[in-house]
Amino acid sequence: MEEQPTFDALADRLVRTSGEFHRRGWALGTSGNFSAVLTRDPLRVLISRSGVDKGEMTRDQILLVDEGGAVVAGNGKPSDETVVHVAVARQRGAGAVLHTHSVWNTLLSEAAGDEGGLLVEGLEMLKGLTGVTTHEHAEWVPIVENTQDYGLMTAEVSRVLVAHPRAHGLLLRGHGLYTWGRDLGEARRHVEILEFLFEVTGRLYAATGRLKAPRVAVAQTTGGGDGSR
Repeated sequence: MEEQPTFDALADRLVRTSGEFHRRGWALGTSGNFSAVLTRDPLRVLISRSGVDKGEMTRDQILLVDEGGAVVAGNGKPSDETVVHVAVARQRGAGAVLHTHSVWNTLLSEAAGDEGGLLVEGLEMLKGLTGVTTHEHAEWVPIVENTQDYGLMTAEVSRVLVAHPRAHGLLLRGHGLYTWGRDLGEARRHVEILEFLFEVTGRLYAATGRLKAPRVAVAQTTGGGDGSR
């Protein structure tokens, strides 16, 4: 029987993951958040603290939260999106949930946002996603509208997870990627594969004129909005 990882071991792996993703441009500054399940019953999840520079994250910036997102161990405020992590961990049975903010996933979330999702197909790297055995696979990455109402965001993410049970990840529009895995290793691999696929798809979109500016920028340029906040 596989040995249950300890808090310290999982925290150290999340710290290493954070540093690696920062170096690769997928979680710059304080962007992104990362979690791993410590126990399933009761559900206890390690998650990065809010406002942490992902290039300098340390073990003491990892918190332990319960199924409601309340802090069980550690000091500080957990990520605002903790409730989303908990929902994905519960609905997908995931052992880890990783959220990145790369240039390409952000651009594509806008470019394909009106369609409600991004279709990626015909690429060999799709076989890096769990359960995919052929490059002929068509991966649909749902896109959820971004909001500061995290209860609403969680409800919409939960709806999308039910509607698309085969999806390996989802995009928040103008925001970033959520992906997951049965453990942290699988979740990290899914980030690597999806970020590769996003860059390839994004470059193809750029070459064919399918990339577009965020809606706010378009409105300001064309006079469709006053730019107020």
